[in-house]
Amino acid sequence: MFPPQASTGASQVDALYIFLLVVCGIMTVGIFLAVAIFAIKYRRRDPDEIPAPNHGSVMVETIWSVLPFLVMLVMFAWGTRLYFENYTPPKDAMDVYVVGKQWMWKIQYPDGQREIDELHVPVGQPVKLILANEDVIHSFYIPAFRLKHDVVPGSYQTYWFEPSEPGRYHIFCAEYCGTNHSRMIGWVDVMDRAAYQNWVAAGLVGDTMAQRGAKLFAKYGCASCHTLQTTPSPSLANLFGHPVQLENGQTAMADEGFLRTAILNPNQRLVKGYRANVMPVFENQINEEELLDLMVYIKSLSESQPAAGVNPPRAAPQKQGAKQ
Repeated sequence: MFPPQASTGASQVDALYIFLLVVCGIMTVGIFLAVAIFAIKYRRRDPDEIPAPNHGSVMVETIWSVLPFLVMLVMFAWGTRLYFENYTPPKDAMDVYVVGKQWMWKIQYPDGQREIDELHVPVGQPVKLILANEDVIHSFYIPAFRLKHDVVPGSYQTYWFEPSEPGRYHIFCAEYCGTNHSRMIGWVDVMDRAAYQNWVAAGLVGDTMAQRGAKLFAKYGCASCHTLQTTPSPSLANLFGHPVQLENGQTAMADEGFLRTAILNPNQRLVKGYRANVMPVFENQINEEELLDLMVYIKSLSESQPAAGVNPPRAAPQKQGAKQ
C-alpha cells in the first residue's frame, strides 16, 4: 500500500496520512450507519402516521459541530507543522538544482556535475532542491521520500529532504505535461558516504556552476555596474540570503526567486535608492540553466566575497547526461 520509507520525513507524512484515512473512515462508517439506523427506526409505519414535532437539541448540535471542528484543527496544525518543516532546509543542506523540461529532469550540482534523469545523494545528508522550469508545469515526485512539488514556469520552488536508506528510488513527473509525460521519469541513487565521494571524484572535470556563472557575468557585461561597491548598481557582496529594502518601502529576502526577478525584469522590484530602466531586461535572453549558474555565482559572493567577475576557487566535476 505504501512505498518504502527512505527519508527522515517519510514516517511523519505517513502518520498524518494514516490519521486522515482513519478519521475519514470513522466518519464515513458513522454517517452511513446513522442513515441506516434512522431510516429503519423512524420509518413511517402507517400511511396516516404523523410524527411528533422535534425542536432539536442545542447540546447535540453543539457536540456535532464542535467535535469535527476540533478534529479539523488537529489536521490543520499537524499539516502546517509538516509544511514548514519541509520548506525550511537545515543550514548544512547540500544544494541541488533541478530544471524540468519536456520530457526530462536536468540536474546540476554546484561543483559542476550535470545529470539527466539521475540524482546522486549521500545517505544522511540534507539536500535542498531548487526547482526551475523551461516550459509547462511539471511536478517533481519521489514517492519513497514522500516528496512531491509542482515546478511552475516563471518561478523557483525549494524543498528539502534527508535520505535515510541507501538504494535506488523512482523519480516521476506527477503533473500531466504533454505527449511523453509518462516517459518523464528518473532515479535517485542514495549512496553511503564513501561511495558518494568516489562517485564525485570520478568526474573531476569542467567548471563549477559558480565558475560558469562568473563567465556569464562577464559575457553579459554585469561587472561594469555590479561591483563590491554600491554604485552605480546595488552591491552583490553579502546579498544572497539577506533582506533588501525596495523602492516601494517593502522589504524582500534576496533568495533564489528574488535574484531571478532581479535578472530577468529588474524594474519589477527596484532596490531602494536606484533608478528604473538602468539595468537591461534579460527576459527571453537567458535560459534557466544560465540563470542558475548566475545565481550560484552571486551566492558565492556572499560566501567568500571575491571581486566581481573573478572566478571563485575550483571545486569539482562535470558529468554530462545522455539526453540534451
